[in-house]
Amino acid sequence: MLNGVVQERHEGTPQGGPLSPLLSNILLDELDKELESRNHKFCRYADDANIYVKSERTGQRVMDSVERFLAERLKLKINREKSAVAEPQKRAFLGFSFTGGEYRKIRFAPKSVMRFKRKVKQVTGRSRGITLERMIQELNGYTRGWMGYYRIAETPTVLSDLDSWIRRRLRSAVAKQWFQSCKA
Repeated sequence: MLNGVVQERHEGTPQGGPLSPLLSNILLDELDKELESRNHKFCRYADDANIYVKSERTGQRVMDSVERFLAERLKLKINREKSAVAEPQKRAFLGFSFTGGEYRKIRFAPKSVMRFKRKVKQVTGRSRGITLERMIQELNGYTRGWMGYYRIAETPTVLSDLDSWIRRRLRSAVAKQWFQSCKA
């Protein structure tokens, strides 16, 4: 879309389309094999990848060599604005991040928690004019899907805090409905 108007495409695949990840995986299979031959630890989904090394200096060297490999061998260009050499806990990948310290754990990326809260606020809005049962039904569907995706994260305190926060929102919605029924 250009300025809200649908434009016909003559090359490439639409962003978010089901064909994009497949084509990326086919094209970048050669990169995977190259990284494996170098014994790098990495994770890639479609065109999004993280390569894990021990130091920032090594990370910069790997970034430069991967950029060269992609440019010369696959005729691809790295988006430097979205790419970085950084500690794992400072980066997010597919909605996940890592804790710091010697024993790293998988956690929710902060933006993922913010998006979750934004959606829950939308579902539990006190002025929506729906029953509590309907609100809980919508909330259950969303939270089940979210938890299904993020089930590998090891952050029980975040989940406990989110649970308490959701309960407060639901109590607030019940209180408003009760108050409205008293006024009527």
